[in-house]
Amino acid sequence: MLGRKQSLRPEPILADYGPDETLNESADIEWKWVRRLLRGCALVSLISVCMNTPRTFDSYKFLLIFTFVADLVVTFLFTAEMIVKMHVRGIFKKPNGYFRDRWCRFDCIMVFFLWTSLVLQMFEMMGLVPHYSYLSILRAPRPLIMIRFIRVFLKFSMPKSRINQIFKRSSQQIYNVTLFFVFFMSLYGLLGVQFFGELRNHCVLNGTNPRNLTINDLAIPDTYCSKDNESGYQCPGGFQCVRLEISKYKQGFQGFDEFATSLFTVYQASSQEGWVYVMHRAMDSLPGWRAPLYFVTMIFFLAWLVKNVFIAVITETFNEIRVQFQQMWGNRATGRLAEEQASKILSGDDYGWKLIQIDGDKQKGIAPWPFQVILMSAVFRLLGMGAILANAIVTSTMYFKTESHEDVNRKSITDKYYYIEVGFTIFFDCETMFKIWCLGPKGYFRQTIHKFELLLVVGTTIHIIPNFYLSPMTYFQVLRVFRLIKASPMLEDFVHKIFGPGKKLGSLVIFTMCLLIITSSISMQLFCFLTDTNFTKFETFPEAFMSMFQILTQEAWVEVMDETMVRTSDTLAPIVAIYFILYHLFVTLIVLSLFVAVILDNLQLDEDIKKLKQLKFREQSAEIKGSWLPWRLRMFEKFPDSPKMARLNKLPSDFILPKVRESFMRQFVSEVDIEDNINPIILGNHKLDWCADEREPLLYRKQKILKLLTPTLRQRSMNKQLKKYFVTALVSDSDNQRMVLGDSGPIPIPGKGGGIGNQATVNFKHRLDQRKSIRRSIRSGSLKMKQTYEHFLDGNGQAGALSRMLKSPHDVDIKLLQAKKQQAEMRRNQREMDLRENHPLFDTPLFSVPRESRFRRICQTIVSARYDPKSRDPMTGQERKLKYKRLHNLLGLVTYLDWIMITVTTLSCMSMAFENPTYRVTEQLSLQIAEYGFVILMSIELGMKILADGLVFTPNALLKDAAGILDLFIYIVSLVFAIWLPNEVPQGSGAQAIMVLRCLRPLRIYNLVPHMRKVVFELCRGFKEILLVSVLLIVLLFVFASYGVQMFGGKMARCNDPNITSRELCTGVFKRRIYVTKMRLEPALGERYPAFTVPRVWSNPRRFDFDNIGNAMLALFETLSFKGWLDIRDVLGKSIQPMHFIYIHVFVFLGCMIGVTLFVGVVIANYSQNKGTALLTVDQRRWCDLKKRLKIAQPLHLPPRPDGHAVRCIAYDITQNIWFKRFIALAVLINSGLLCIRWEKEGSATVTLSSISTMLTCIFVFEVLMKVIAFTLLGYWQSRRNRYDLFVTVMGVLWIALWYMFQGDIAVTFGYTVIILRFFTITGKHATLKMLMLTVVVSVYKSFFIIMGMFLLIVFYGFAGVILFGTVKYGEGLSRHANFGTATKGVAMLFRIVTGEDWNKIMHDCMVQPPYCTQGENFWQTDCGNKTAALAYFCSFYVIITYIVLNLLVAIIMENFTLFYSNEEDALLSYADIRNFQNTWNVVDIHQRGLIPVRRVKFILRLLRGRLQVDLLKDKLLFKHMCYEVERLHNGEDVTFHDVLNMLSYRSVDIRKSLQLEELLAREELEYIIEEEVAKQTIRSWLEGCLKRIRANQHQNLIKGFAAATEQQTTLINEQPEPPLTFGVGQSPMVSNAATPSQGQISPGLVAQSGSSVTSPASYQDHQGHIGAIHPHAPFHQPSITSTTGSLGPEPKSALKQKLGRSLDEPLSHVSSSSRSDSVSSGSDTKRLSFLVAKDGQGQSVAGEGMVWDEQQSKFSLGVGPGGVKKAELQSSHFGRRVGDIQNWWGELSASDEQENHITN
Repeated sequence: MLGRKQSLRPEPILADYGPDETLNESADIEWKWVRRLLRGCALVSLISVCMNTPRTFDSYKFLLIFTFVADLVVTFLFTAEMIVKMHVRGIFKKPNGYFRDRWCRFDCIMVFFLWTSLVLQMFEMMGLVPHYSYLSILRAPRPLIMIRFIRVFLKFSMPKSRINQIFKRSSQQIYNVTLFFVFFMSLYGLLGVQFFGELRNHCVLNGTNPRNLTINDLAIPDTYCSKDNESGYQCPGGFQCVRLEISKYKQGFQGFDEFATSLFTVYQASSQEGWVYVMHRAMDSLPGWRAPLYFVTMIFFLAWLVKNVFIAVITETFNEIRVQFQQMWGNRATGRLAEEQASKILSGDDYGWKLIQIDGDKQKGIAPWPFQVILMSAVFRLLGMGAILANAIVTSTMYFKTESHEDVNRKSITDKYYYIEVGFTIFFDCETMFKIWCLGPKGYFRQTIHKFELLLVVGTTIHIIPNFYLSPMTYFQVLRVFRLIKASPMLEDFVHKIFGPGKKLGSLVIFTMCLLIITSSISMQLFCFLTDTNFTKFETFPEAFMSMFQILTQEAWVEVMDETMVRTSDTLAPIVAIYFILYHLFVTLIVLSLFVAVILDNLQLDEDIKKLKQLKFREQSAEIKGSWLPWRLRMFEKFPDSPKMARLNKLPSDFILPKVRESFMRQFVSEVDIEDNINPIILGNHKLDWCADEREPLLYRKQKILKLLTPTLRQRSMNKQLKKYFVTALVSDSDNQRMVLGDSGPIPIPGKGGGIGNQATVNFKHRLDQRKSIRRSIRSGSLKMKQTYEHFLDGNGQAGALSRMLKSPHDVDIKLLQAKKQQAEMRRNQREMDLRENHPLFDTPLFSVPRESRFRRICQTIVSARYDPKSRDPMTGQERKLKYKRLHNLLGLVTYLDWIMITVTTLSCMSMAFENPTYRVTEQLSLQIAEYGFVILMSIELGMKILADGLVFTPNALLKDAAGILDLFIYIVSLVFAIWLPNEVPQGSGAQAIMVLRCLRPLRIYNLVPHMRKVVFELCRGFKEILLVSVLLIVLLFVFASYGVQMFGGKMARCNDPNITSRELCTGVFKRRIYVTKMRLEPALGERYPAFTVPRVWSNPRRFDFDNIGNAMLALFETLSFKGWLDIRDVLGKSIQPMHFIYIHVFVFLGCMIGVTLFVGVVIANYSQNKGTALLTVDQRRWCDLKKRLKIAQPLHLPPRPDGHAVRCIAYDITQNIWFKRFIALAVLINSGLLCIRWEKEGSATVTLSSISTMLTCIFVFEVLMKVIAFTLLGYWQSRRNRYDLFVTVMGVLWIALWYMFQGDIAVTFGYTVIILRFFTITGKHATLKMLMLTVVVSVYKSFFIIMGMFLLIVFYGFAGVILFGTVKYGEGLSRHANFGTATKGVAMLFRIVTGEDWNKIMHDCMVQPPYCTQGENFWQTDCGNKTAALAYFCSFYVIITYIVLNLLVAIIMENFTLFYSNEEDALLSYADIRNFQNTWNVVDIHQRGLIPVRRVKFILRLLRGRLQVDLLKDKLLFKHMCYEVERLHNGEDVTFHDVLNMLSYRSVDIRKSLQLEELLAREELEYIIEEEVAKQTIRSWLEGCLKRIRANQHQNLIKGFAAATEQQTTLINEQPEPPLTFGVGQSPMVSNAATPSQGQISPGLVAQSGSSVTSPASYQDHQGHIGAIHPHAPFHQPSITSTTGSLGPEPKSALKQKLGRSLDEPLSHVSSSSRSDSVSSGSDTKRLSFLVAKDGQGQSVAGEGMVWDEQQSKFSLGVGPGGVKKAELQSSHFGRRVGDIQNWWGELSASDEQENHITN
């Protein structure tokens, strides 16, 4: 396996944060009290600076002296500490010098600011500095001293370098995601400048001076307008559209004037706060399509996608930190469950096993035993829970009437409930004392719940004291409701899972509070000098704290920033904006994401538990999908069987007998007789002699499959020994989780220890008839079952193989579970088949259509007909490669009938979109035709489906699930409405209800599209957890609402005239100011604000009150969305009492920061569980991410360097140079920067900007030309990025021509469009941006059906809103832009509600009732709303969309973030490794086809580096395995890019950790096969090598004979010069006459006549037909020469060399796996002669007339030349065998070959 290269080295575990910690916190001073004193001084300094404001000193004079003295003492102590440390440690020179330590430098800076603050306060007291001075900014860094108090708790048992590395990586990730966020902000900032520009056109009175504007000159309300008569809003009569020329301090800082302002506006809009009003301004000023397109896409990408990437970053980082800091936070296993289980033991009796409490029966208190029994009884617990529930119900009935007198009303109501509360309090006090009496003090306080109960008892007892009644002590009374959580174990476990590990969530809450305190104090010191009577947000610390908390909740945070910016100068305003934006960015994207990360971490399981859950889940899935049948099919089992019988009038031999039903045969099959004899059982090596007594036979009978994992033995009686063995077998079976192997299989009894052996075989003397079991197994999938069970059975059909597999338990578990699942499916199919055989009406649609009728088959064909995207070639059977494969898959997604109905439903919804209160379907013929057409076509569709598959009581019935029920319901509603078409529809009538239900029609597409149906199904699967979270939030709402009713009920009513404070004086009329504009305009001198006369009314606030529990819960529910809580805060704090600020802030923090975040965590956890990733371990999840990452990876489309072309090489080097790429990136940035100023036709800067853009376009053209020259046009076109660059460049060239010819508005629009398209190329040039862009793109692709589902849901609510609220009068939320007048406007407003923008105001506007509206006869004739319908409509929509559907996007983004953005250390294969493989593949795949021959894979493996590198010296065997795996993939054909990459990925991970069980089993089996095949090839190659060496030795023996013959010839022709020796090859070396020359001719060579040629297994054939033998150790080459007939003459040396070819010079190579088909030559090779030529030391061929074998020297001597014999010595000892041994071996092989030839002949 390829090893992962770890870059982290192990470090010693330190005891603290690091070595610096030992030198901080006054470690140089030995006294602990000094350290504690200095920490206390840090806290005192923080308190002092929080009180140091001019407004605080004005209110409390004594604080001026107190803060000065405190700062003086604290500054003196910290200064003394600093001096002591400098003296002890030194300043710079020593290694641990004072200024060398970061914490010491921080302490020194704090001392400096302490002295600065002290001196500044002295000057203020002396009057040298003004009271409200901007010099207070110098105190702003002082609150950071709180870090010194906190850092003492930051002690981790980890190396400092490891901690630094974690935070460095985390900060790098956050930086990268922030950069990605800035990229999208810049994109939309540039688009905003070009789309909108300056939005300054307003409707004003005719003749108004645009530079001197007053509030009375504006329209009421203020309206933006357009000067273009064809677009935008046109001013009414008496008004004109004028561009205002006023400062931003009056008009506001929002807009798109230039890039900075646009960026500022884009960030505000991305926070989903106030974006609607900016969009409305743009819609009134410009063409209507721009603003919705711009803002909707911006909200989707920035607010819903890019921002949620921060949650993914924080979650991944938190997971890593949590693993590292496990010792600090503790394990998940510890807690309540561990404590409870530790005190329990397992006990068993005759009735079963159970967990009992240790010493649970012992008396702990002093109460008698009967009272102990009462305490432990369920009745006592139910009594307590009932009392709590009764108390809550009674309290919720408290109701206050605002119409009556406030004081009298409250006093009379509270007096009644006071005595009731006293009674409940006495009851709970008695309950607590009874528990203490029974359990004893120690036993009582042992449990946490008892401590909580005691706290409630003490608090409620104080609460019933008259002076404390209806005081803040009421909290203890309402908190009793939380005790009801104990009544539900499911809810209790869920609460413990979330809040049980309290350290993480508690630490995060403390961190958030510390952050708020520090930032509030800093902001207070920065802005407390702003003197404005209307600006009090930072005057004191409480005001500053509430302002910063308001920014944290994002509710009206823009107002806080704008009001602060207005009161600062032009220079400081941008700095103030940056300060608040950075704070908002941090708290909303990081702090809130931390809450999600903590909750997700609490919902996760430990790694070991995940593995156990995986096994358990597989067991449950195998059991659940068993023989279960739906009730509509099981009902047939209640009726008696009535199979159809047939009479046979002919003999069975006359025709083929049809298959007899098994269910019928089973009635006549008898079981084993009870007195049958049975052979003894042999259990392992122990033979039980229990059958000696024939009176005690042990019987084996096949019974129904029970819920046991192994069949038990049915018996009459057992002896002790057999009982022992069978109990042991049962326990072993329970541990190993075995299953029943089937009716016909044996009964394996695996055991443990020595009692029972590893193999248990049961032999029967009399068995059941095997044919019965065979019949049953052959039915419905028997072949698959046979293949499944084959590996369990040995040759005798017994389970011997099963016991041998017990050595690998995970393999057995997987295979057994697979077999169990298949068998369960078989049982289900068997039951369904029995019903089909025994009940003629089963599977008969409507009990009338015959089951096998032709008409039904036609209907089934029509219903199930669909397009098959996986078409296969009829000749080869392989799948055809189609272009646009995704389009083909989309066409094959559903059937043709469903495609038709999707189209019909879409068209019908489009026709419904035209309906409105004035254009109704009951009056418009075109709409009626569309309605009738839909009903008719749906009738045909449902009729076909019912006739084909049935309605209810068939397997594939229409109403088999909720989708079919919804379809039928929609059809019935549509049919009723089409028949009725009512002309009168009163509001709230049944006709209106029918019209609202008719709006469900778009949801039909959920049922028609499988992917959308799957999304809904997955959401419904997680309904339990969502319900638990909803219950928790409802309990929280009830607790705070109950408190609010008791504390504020009847107190919130006020007079609408702010000058009247008494109810008696709230009469008459008064002038109420009218809201005109958000601009800060004043009336002219002598004018008043616009106002109108209204009557004085004493009433509650319009949108909320606490007079009863319902209104209070509704008000608090609205605050869960961070909407409306500021109004409640202002009313409670300013109208009742300032201390009640705490109430609403605590609820918002608990409900919004924690409660609503639970929805995010639960939805994400459910999504992970449905996707199968929730139970995956870390390694398994990384492996899944890696597989997805490899699937997306593609080969590089970068052609290789053209070394043969000089010009192209130069162009290639230039384009691939890093500086050239940076230059192009800089050019793109400069080109994009040209859009920072709006391009206008008449603009002065447009000409300059267009000229610069033209120059940059020429640079991009040069880049494209250089790349085309370097890569060629074909190579350039292969890359998608190059194609996009070419497209943008061509567009740029077209723009240049268009601009210089026309210079119109079209040219301007075309020009900045090209630049925007060019801006996207930045993502491809930056690796991080590219990965994050892939995250967003893939998230959008994967969430397509979720987005479409959300859109359909919005469409449904939009249609219903038109019917319910289409004519409601305008109000605070409903306006000209936001209303339900048409379906389009309704959908647009619902999208606004999804973002949470003032949705509560719209809801209350739709709840308007008389006398504030006019009632009518029909719903289109009234402008009133519907209170009940509005509550159900808006609350359900907001919960479903915002809390559930939108959180699915977060889950998808988190999944894809880990897919694309993995750390190098954590990823199994990083992007660098994949990039390395892509580069290597690019070198080998020279044709850029994505396919290479198998033989080239070896080159890739040799070239790889990094984690994928294979060391041939160490991993030679692995190299062979990898080569063979790729080769067998496509049977030696070409392999693809992903084939090789997937093979490498499997080889680079630890499969036992990363792979899941099924995949692990398949992979191990594959690797075992590969290992076996490679071993066979290795052995085969070794044997072939041995045979070659044997032949070489045989040839040496032949040489001896030739040498002797040559010596005889040389003696005869010694006088003549010898030509080069030419050898002839005869048929047999022993035939002497074959080499004898004819009379009269003395041949210098030998004549050979043969009809065959010698073939070697390792030889190759060149282009001349010669085959040369090659071997690294052989001293001779063995060419194969085809002999010819005829006499041979002398042959020159050159001719011989030419004949031998290149085989004389090429070295010998090893046998590869690809040449394994060459087999060893048969026995006929012994009759063939080979030509041997020796080589000299230089590798040249040597030929001569004499060869002499020297037995003593073991060498050949060849004589050459006319004058004597020159000898070349060649050692033969390297062959490794003695010649005699090889000859004997060769003789045996030859004999066997001859025998084979004889048999063949």
